[in-house]
Amino acid sequence: MLPLLAAHQPGDVVCQWRGERVTRERFLAHVHAAAKGLPDHRFAINLCEDRYLFLVAFAAVMLREQTNLLPSSRVPRVVAHVIQDYRDSYVVTDGAIAGLGVPQHLLDLGEIEAAFGGAMPGIRAEHVAALVFTSGSTGRPQANEKRWGELVAGAFSAQRRFAIGRAASIVATVPPQHMYGLETSIMLPLVSGAQIHGGRPFFAEDVRSTLASMPAPRVLITTPIHLKACTGASLRWPKVEFIISATAPLSRALAVQTEKALSTRVLEIYGCTESGSIASRRTCETDAWMIYPQVYMRRVGHVTFVGGGHLSRDTALNDDIRLLDEQSFELIGRSSELVNIAGKRAILGDLNQKLNEIDGVEDGVFCVPEAGDADSVTRLVAVVVAPTRSRQEILSALARSVDPAFLPRPVYMVDHLPRSDTGKLPRAELLALIARLKERT
Repeated sequence: MLPLLAAHQPGDVVCQWRGERVTRERFLAHVHAAAKGLPDHRFAINLCEDRYLFLVAFAAVMLREQTNLLPSSRVPRVVAHVIQDYRDSYVVTDGAIAGLGVPQHLLDLGEIEAAFGGAMPGIRAEHVAALVFTSGSTGRPQANEKRWGELVAGAFSAQRRFAIGRAASIVATVPPQHMYGLETSIMLPLVSGAQIHGGRPFFAEDVRSTLASMPAPRVLITTPIHLKACTGASLRWPKVEFIISATAPLSRALAVQTEKALSTRVLEIYGCTESGSIASRRTCETDAWMIYPQVYMRRVGHVTFVGGGHLSRDTALNDDIRLLDEQSFELIGRSSELVNIAGKRAILGDLNQKLNEIDGVEDGVFCVPEAGDADSVTRLVAVVVAPTRSRQEILSALARSVDPAFLPRPVYMVDHLPRSDTGKLPRAELLALIARLKERT
């Protein structure tokens, strides 16, 4: 049995929620009351958007020895796939969602004020706390089993790497259903004793004001797309101890710009839904990733496996890795993003970075056409958000840094890309957008 809260002492604040300080005792009262009201099913699809309500529901589901299902999106189509695959399930949410066709349990803590005075609840290490689904950026989302003991061990590894203690305040822009958000804004506070903010700020001013409302030392958990917005907002930022970024590659230029704009350090996490976080780096200083202690990587043919540490078994990575030594590596790119055109090779991630570094480009992505694959494609497509630039200007700028074989034809200009809450771009959504754009031309 492992405790639900590993480091919080009596009276410690677990969360700043709706303008109030939620202590350890009140949090435990919320969890126990919520657990009593949950339906009797094996699985709970936890769609709470409020981070504190997600945390309460997450813990309550485990106390009932149920498993949290964490889809990559609240979009009904995505949730419908989960419901179809896990029949003995219900939805726990902080706001009703139309069209799901499954029982919904609305979590309401409005009348629960009493403090809990009993013993700290424990969860079996082997209990399957959650099934976390991949984002679907390379196909249909896949479920990954996360046992409580593995989540706790992974959070302890991150705590040691980033030296986060009970005094820290954590603000996150990423949803807790995503593996990165779950590890950093739910599990990391649970094991470290740090307090979290119950909201999920989106716009730059929201992020700034939320950080300012929390006591120092402050830690911001976010993504490159949010960092780009924050650094371009010309705001006066409160003191931020450091920033952690993940979910998409962070360019050195953006890391340097962010450190200057917010007078802080920007650290980047490497990981995936299958393994959780396993390495980190300070992006503006090095290309090398430092592997977490007790975690190892090994090559078998062209595939890199990661194991040890919090991982119960070796896990194959989808990325092309260059091992530097036992403790560090360089990331070449996702194996699925290697594109071969006319005998030449490129990585989509590298092309995307070059596209997004063009002045005036707010967002953009290269895409392998639906009819092709990485080994047979003859022309790439690009979809770009750049209100002040033309297609020809985009192509001219790309031509200065991209081999002619990989210049996109066509280039589609759009108002926005269909990104998820974490900045991921599901391939199905991107292909559907391209199909619509193609019909109009």
